[in-house]
Order: sequence, then structure tokens, then C-alpha cells
Amino acid sequence: MIASVSGKVRASLPEALVVDVGGVGLLINTTNRVSGAFSENDHADLFTVLIVREDSLTLYGFSEQSDLETFELLRSVSGVGAKSALGILGALSAAQIRDAVSQELDSVFKSVTGIGAKTAKLIILTLAGKLPAGPKGSGKQSNSPIAIEALIGLGYKENDALRAVASVSQGDISEKEVLKLALQLLAKGTAK
Repeated sequence: MIASVSGKVRASLPEALVVDVGGVGLLINTTNRVSGAFSENDHADLFTVLIVREDSLTLYGFSEQSDLETFELLRSVSGVGAKSALGILGALSAAQIRDAVSQELDSVFKSVTGIGAKTAKLIILTLAGKLPAGPKGSGKQSNSPIAIEALIGLGYKENDALRAVASVSQGDISEKEVLKLALQLLAKGTAK
């Protein structure tokens, strides 16, 4: 098993990196967030998992151990393969996934391309109690799925609400502030 990869980035592609390890370029599938964080010749340290299939050996890599653990948990859900799990992690942070599961907000998962209502419910049911608890505290950013639900309730599309909340959920801000900033973004039409 290849548990980690460390080396020089030879290419940063959409949802993948080519990392030179001892003269061998390894293609590592990852999220756009991770691949976009590296440029050619940067040094990359990634937590990885090798998935062996009858016709392929595919390496998936993550900057954080928590993302790798979440990826593995998502793969344990019936109907969620490696590509779907990577798609979910590309659209949602590990914290957003944890919060959506703990608050049983399947609409957060339905907003991810390729995840239907049945799979979203299965994710909630399968992962309940398996994800590590979030930071203790009072109404901080860990409640952003509530902001997403509020935006959907106001008539915004799920994908737009998710992008807006993800755009403003940087740092340690309250749920109320996340909702306010997300509404401002959506009003300007700049949630990307």
C-alpha cells in the first residue's frame, strides 16, 4: 500500500497531480482544491491511498489526513465509488461533510453533481456517528449547513447556496455572519 507520496510536482492538472518520486512520475488523482494549490516544481507531501481494480491501479492523494479518512468513509457507503467520493470532497470540505451528516442535511450532498436523493440519504445513514466530532463551541462555522438550508429556503439553487457558503466560510465566523455574507455574494451574483 502507498500511504504517502513526497516529491516534486511535474504537472498540475484538473483533479490530478503528477509527482516525481525517485525519477518515476506518479499520477495522483485529487480534488481541484489540492491540484490548484501546486505549481510545477513545487514540493508536494500527500496522504495517499492506492485502489487496486482488476484493470487498474489508481492513486488518490490529499493534503490532509482528515480528507483521506473522509474519502475512505465515503467509499464505504453503498453506491459511492472512489470518483464519487472524490467529487464530494471536491465540492465540500471534510468539516462541511461532518456537519451535514451530524445535522442530517441530505440536501448538502444532493447539491454535488452525480449524487442523487437516495445516495445522499445513504451517506447520512451510513456515516452517522462515524465522523470525528467537530470543534466544540458556540455557533461557529461548523453550522454552515444550516446557512445552506436557509438559502435554499429563500429560493436559491442548492449549488449556488453551497458555493456561496463555501466562499465565505473562511476563518472563525458565526453561522449568522456566514448567512449574511453568502446572501451578499448571491445578491451580487458573484458566488463561484
